[in-house]
Amino acid sequence: MNDMNYETSINPAVTVDAMGPSADDEVVTVSRGGGRGRMIAIIVAVLLALGLVYFLTHRGAPAASTGDQAAAQAQTVSVIAPGRTTVQGTINASGTIGAQRDLPVGVAGEGGRVVSVLVDAGTWVGAGQVLAVIDRSVQTQAAASQSANVQVQQANARLAQANLDRALQLVAKGFISKADIDRLTATRDAAVAQVRVAQATLGQLQATAARLNVVAPAAGLVLTRGVEPGQIVGPGSGTLFRIAKDGALEMQARLSENDLARLSVGVQAQIQPVGTDRTFTGQIWQLSPTIDPQTREGVARIALAYDAALRPGGFAAASIKVGTMTAPVLPESAILSDDKGAYVFVVGGNNKVVRRPVTTGDVTQQGIVVKEGLSGNERVVLRAGGFLNPGDVVRPVRSNQTAASSAQGR
Repeated sequence: MNDMNYETSINPAVTVDAMGPSADDEVVTVSRGGGRGRMIAIIVAVLLALGLVYFLTHRGAPAASTGDQAAAQAQTVSVIAPGRTTVQGTINASGTIGAQRDLPVGVAGEGGRVVSVLVDAGTWVGAGQVLAVIDRSVQTQAAASQSANVQVQQANARLAQANLDRALQLVAKGFISKADIDRLTATRDAAVAQVRVAQATLGQLQATAARLNVVAPAAGLVLTRGVEPGQIVGPGSGTLFRIAKDGALEMQARLSENDLARLSVGVQAQIQPVGTDRTFTGQIWQLSPTIDPQTREGVARIALAYDAALRPGGFAAASIKVGTMTAPVLPESAILSDDKGAYVFVVGGNNKVVRRPVTTGDVTQQGIVVKEGLSGNERVVLRAGGFLNPGDVVRPVRSNQTAASSAQGR
């Protein structure tokens, strides 16, 4: 009874809650789920809107960023616009100094022992001057003997003439026949001939003795001396002295066949011997008529007046003026070369590097002359060309440095 009363007292609402949710609970649940969905939808819409705005405002950013990166990575180079310069054409060459006319002097006679040497290197001598004396004692005795023989033959000739004269006086008286006169005349003529023979022999001996003197064939400066007193010399002894005729010197400049073709006799040249800062003015007096087939070079002979500073056999440099020309001039650093030849890098309007083949000319104080390949208005890479490749983008910086100052800076 009490149990039943207990069950009857239970709240029916509680019993329904325990069994499951009521209809009101379902309505509340549905209302809460719909609010969260709307909130999520709003958040998604906002995010999409922000993404669209970002896309619209930054859609060009990747391209700009790529350009900025390329610009940031571009190499900075110095460029120069060479223009056109009037330059003095110059040919530079090297060679040796020597006598313009080198006269080797040796023994002309049979030779012998050298008695004395009368000159030394650096001595000025005249034509026919005795340079060295060779012992001639034997030749002197032979000449003296022949001189006595000449006297004997002269005496025989006088006797033959006297006999003929007496015979001619007796012919008129009939004491001497015409045949005797002819015989005496022949005897006289033979005696006179013997005198001439004896005199010629004496002259030969005297000339032989005189040839024992080593003499200068022409006036000039003694360059070398290769004999000493007591030395035995002969025709096979070679050169005993070398003489520069009239002291005239020259430089033998070795030039390529192209440079040689640009020169002519009479062109002036400046010569600077090695070891001195002095410069001497010379003049081309002869151009080699042939070219060495091995070196493809010829020789320009430049006449020089005598000066003690010009030492035959020494090395010298020559600078020869060959006229003027107008062309672009670049420093050496701007001109590169490879197996295809010389070239420069030119910066185009889009700041891209372009390889430009060139033909170079003379090397002057202003720089290297570019004969072909440039007009002078281009922007030529001045120094960084060795690190560039055709097509590279660069940041050009115009340099105020001229080709001449660049050459001096090196």
